[in-house]
Amino acid sequence: TEIYDYLRLLFARIGSVHCHLCGGPITSRSLDEMIDRVMSLKPGTRIVIIAPLVVAAKGNHAKLLKRLQREGFARVRIDGEQLEIESAPLLKSHQKHTIEVVVDRLIVKESVQNRLADSLELALSQSEGMAVIDVLGGTPVTFSEKAVCSRCNTSYPPFIPASFSFNSPRGACPECDGIGSTTEFDPDLIVPNPILSLREGAIVPWANRHTVFFSEFLDAFTAHYNVDIYTPYVDLPESFRRILLYGSGKEKITYHLYGKKNRTTHRKPFEGIIPNLKRRYVETDSHQVRDDIRRFMNFTPCPHCNGTRLNTAAGAVRIGDKTISETVAMSVEQAAYFFRKLHLEPKKRLIGDRILKEIMDRLGFLVDVGLGYLTLDRSAATLSGGESQRIRLATQIGSKLAGVLYVLDEPSIGLHQRDNRRLLSTLFKMRDLGNTVLVVEHDEDTILSSDWVVDMGPGAGINGGHVVFSGSPADLLKDENSLTGQYLSGNKRIDIPDVRRKSNRYLTIREACAHNLKKIDAAFPLGCFTCVTGVSGSGKSTLVLETLYHILAQQLYRARIQAGSHTAVSGLEHVDKVLHIDQSPIGRTPRSNPGTYTGVFNFIRELFSKTADARMRGYKPGRFSFNIKGGRCEACGGDGLVRIEMHFLPDVYVTCDICQGKRYNRETLEIRYKGKNVSDVLDMTVNQTLLFFQRVPQIRRKLETLIDVGLGYIRLGQPATTLSGGEAQRIKLARELSKKGTGRTVYILDEPTTGLHVDDNKKLVQVLNRLVDGGNTVIVIEHNMDVIKTADFIIDLGPEGGENGGRVVGCGTPEEIADLETSYTGQYLKKVLSASSRPS
Repeated sequence: TEIYDYLRLLFARIGSVHCHLCGGPITSRSLDEMIDRVMSLKPGTRIVIIAPLVVAAKGNHAKLLKRLQREGFARVRIDGEQLEIESAPLLKSHQKHTIEVVVDRLIVKESVQNRLADSLELALSQSEGMAVIDVLGGTPVTFSEKAVCSRCNTSYPPFIPASFSFNSPRGACPECDGIGSTTEFDPDLIVPNPILSLREGAIVPWANRHTVFFSEFLDAFTAHYNVDIYTPYVDLPESFRRILLYGSGKEKITYHLYGKKNRTTHRKPFEGIIPNLKRRYVETDSHQVRDDIRRFMNFTPCPHCNGTRLNTAAGAVRIGDKTISETVAMSVEQAAYFFRKLHLEPKKRLIGDRILKEIMDRLGFLVDVGLGYLTLDRSAATLSGGESQRIRLATQIGSKLAGVLYVLDEPSIGLHQRDNRRLLSTLFKMRDLGNTVLVVEHDEDTILSSDWVVDMGPGAGINGGHVVFSGSPADLLKDENSLTGQYLSGNKRIDIPDVRRKSNRYLTIREACAHNLKKIDAAFPLGCFTCVTGVSGSGKSTLVLETLYHILAQQLYRARIQAGSHTAVSGLEHVDKVLHIDQSPIGRTPRSNPGTYTGVFNFIRELFSKTADARMRGYKPGRFSFNIKGGRCEACGGDGLVRIEMHFLPDVYVTCDICQGKRYNRETLEIRYKGKNVSDVLDMTVNQTLLFFQRVPQIRRKLETLIDVGLGYIRLGQPATTLSGGEAQRIKLARELSKKGTGRTVYILDEPTTGLHVDDNKKLVQVLNRLVDGGNTVIVIEHNMDVIKTADFIIDLGPEGGENGGRVVGCGTPEEIADLETSYTGQYLKKVLSASSRPS
């Protein structure tokens, strides 16, 4: 946004204006410049000063001619012919006419300068800023106080910074109000999964229609066009699909409606799905119906401004050969190169130098934090959390403040090792300005590059909260009490597997081309642990999440979601399930917790219901649920907390003063198993709960999976709202591990190491390998070299980010990728692999 502010100022100050219609030069002159231009003519030159009033407009213009005569003008020029106003003929109103009033006639000489100034002022006032000097025997000269095209007389308003802002009425496109897009019904949203047939619900707006009348209509409609209702939508004739979406025109369809006693015949044209949705959207008064219909609308570039958001006047101004819209459409690196090579006239250079310096500084900051691949007009909503944080970081560097404490939470998220050095040098610049930079980080390079390290621990959760070490990185490597120090010194490490798994079955995508992907083919080996790597913005998420995952969800679950563009996919017959295990919360309220999410609490409730006291009172397992009336505390609804709404502030949760946070009523808490009530069990850690229920196999098996993923420290009833993203993701993994799988599942994870310590990464790798050992396929988007080195197969994308990415740099084992000189991942992977012996 700061760069855009300076760009608007730069274009307003030094931009060259060329007519957007004919490409002619745009000129504007002050009155003094007009006088100087006329006085520079050869003395004795006869001139006529004319004010244009009407240009090619229909009408008889009688009122205008009477007004001119009343104001004292004697001559006019109508359609090029000079006439006395009194003798001017009655003009034909259905024809176009051009009318100019003759303001003065004079001979150029020194003594007429004052008269010339008065005449020009009069002409400018009559024609709203325009005057024509008709040089007898020469070429007429047009003057304008405004910016006007010298060829087609198209006028432009004065350019100020707001003229290039889509948030200002001066610069915004009048058709889309500066949004840059309009909403239209999208056939891909109406039919998101074309492999379904009409009977199976391929048309989403029709998916919930199950009436007899609708079935009769659908059968008659398909029969009329000789189409099978069970044919997949993608295989239907193109002509029929068009009729389906846009209507049959005047062609009428005959169908029958069966009542209780008789049958009625109807014959009328088919309206079409999109015209029907448009009509309902306009006619309805229901917000719910309108919101439901809006699901099928998509944003398309505004046809008037082509998505630039700006009006035509803003597009007429250029610096070099670029408009401001073309400039912001460039990536940060491309923009930096453009302005570095920009040549300006001496006068414009004098004006624009300081502005260009501010622009170049900010572009450099963005490059330094590894965001050179982003385009300047990239929407903030499409940025990842790490990208947003680094943009804010670049903004703070540009402010050049001193004496500030900056706190950053894992700024290396989503950052490739290649760009990590740039980030660190940026942090050093902030420090060297006289600031204090405090970083919460797990990245090895960041820790070793710091001036001071504070290591917390020794464990996590209730086992943490202590300062294990505080000192220099060099001293940290020698501290045997620090788990972080042991991994950094090499005393502990994540081992490279002895053998890389291989597969002769692949899940292959052909010619994937969504976003910046360049029609690539990608083959994912089944039954293996695959890492998709590459620099930030290389297309990893587009390939794995928006293309592969959406394809599998469509094929396996009939999901109505769009998949990234591709031509073919093979190997689907070897897969029966797909799961995207992300770091989103396992629940949005305090009711959700690890016990309920993994299902272990169901067995605990059943166990409590089998105690002697519970059977005597007739308590069922539902009595021990805090989500059901009967056993829970009704004062807090089983939350253990009471929410207090704070107007204009976030809601506040306080402990329930009736149950004291125990969630249950007194009668339920009187039931005990081995001396503990159900609230006591929920308050135990997973490790404690495992010891307590050691002899109960069903409970023990689920708790062991939580411990296997490194979550033995969390409380069984810990509210989901207090769990980190990494903890939530590992709870999801634990739930999958506790299930009996078919061995044909594809697990997809996007940077699962985010927020994890090296020791947690070691446990994560073990868990992922357990999934693969069960015959499943694990595909991970990752930058962490400790995880990448343990993979069976790597697909490396790049070579750069943004438009310079989207290609497959290499595929193969980590050792094969490490030997690729063109792979940035390989360069860093080689260093990691060299620290350990290669697998056999």
